[in-house]
Amino acid sequence: MSIADSLRVAYDSLTAHLLRTLLAMLGLVIGVGAVITLLAVGRGSQDDVQRNIQSLGTNLLTVRAGAPSQAGVRQAAGSRPTLTYEDAQAILAPGAVEHVASLTAEQNVPVQLVVPGGSNFATQAIGTDDLYPIIRSTPLASGEFFTDEHVRTSAPVVVLGANVATQLFGTESPVGQTVRLSLGRAGTSFTILGVLNSRGGTALGNLDDRVLVPITTMSKTLIRARAASGGTFVSSIVIQADQPEQMPAAIQSIGQLLRERHKVTEDDFQITSQQDALDTAAGVARTQSFLLGSIAGISLVVGGIGIMNTMLVSVTERTREIGIRRAVGARQRDILLQFLVEAILVCVVGGLAGAGTGVALSWLMDDRTILGQVMHTRLTADAVVLSLAVSIGIGVFFGFYPASRAARLRPIEALRYE
Repeated sequence: MSIADSLRVAYDSLTAHLLRTLLAMLGLVIGVGAVITLLAVGRGSQDDVQRNIQSLGTNLLTVRAGAPSQAGVRQAAGSRPTLTYEDAQAILAPGAVEHVASLTAEQNVPVQLVVPGGSNFATQAIGTDDLYPIIRSTPLASGEFFTDEHVRTSAPVVVLGANVATQLFGTESPVGQTVRLSLGRAGTSFTILGVLNSRGGTALGNLDDRVLVPITTMSKTLIRARAASGGTFVSSIVIQADQPEQMPAAIQSIGQLLRERHKVTEDDFQITSQQDALDTAAGVARTQSFLLGSIAGISLVVGGIGIMNTMLVSVTERTREIGIRRAVGARQRDILLQFLVEAILVCVVGGLAGAGTGVALSWLMDDRTILGQVMHTRLTADAVVLSLAVSIGIGVFFGFYPASRAARLRPIEALRYE
């Protein structure tokens, strides 16, 4: 019996019980569609994370203050007062460290903002310097950023995030107005120099909900804390290397300088690169995609079991037909091929329908806001091909037992079957 004859007989048999065939296909349609859709969502999320990190620059190094231990419990990195603004200036000094193009220092504290009239906003204040918008690629929507002069003189000036400006001033321009910043005390009045351009959530959090002040001003008017060495405490120093390939050399030079300044043999700081963050994010995204694909793959197995059940019922119903075919000369392999082709045909059609469903859902979900979250999907050919290949494999795997059972039926017993 040729393949063409097997396909014709399979088509006639499947269309004769159309509803049962469609129900058997449904599990594969759902499974293949779910695999393609969830893989597209997982890869879209991976792209979002990597894009956010790369937007900060691939040649960035971050030096964080050490993590103290209390009663055997290690605290968060950056909480130990070992890193200073003076360390940042020493790194940037001409000839001090190789392959450093620029840098900015940062310190975060929670603050309460209050404007005349009673409007208030609780947020994070980032103490930094005039190079922050260059290093962090943070443009202004209006006004200007504070200058080196503001940092050196500890000027009471502030730059607002886009959401902060809207919450406090509505549609009115806040540039030139004053706002009071406090950290559990009466607070200090700051002049608003500018407003950051809206960026939304990034790897740094949502900068639209934060404010920026000179690092020296923060040290003197908000936290009033000093580092262990007596300098202006900072939680991190973000360094821009002149070339991405020179980052290992820059890390070595920075570490050597800081050890000499801190007079330590064991590092009381941590140095990480953007590539470390990218590698970590890529690993998490791969795990997420694998888990999503595995969860969706369960429905493929369930669909395969449905195919096996349908084919077993078909074998039982067509026992006399099998006996007649064997009696007129059909071989075991002809019977095996017939039922195996039926199972594969169901899986191929169901897989194609599921692939179309998955592709359509991936396109529909791209750039759509779902439960307050903007979804991005990335549909790739390998996900579609893999899903189709798995569906065909399921047809062979789950269809082989019913087909072999039909092929092993004895002609005499099949003809006598009622």
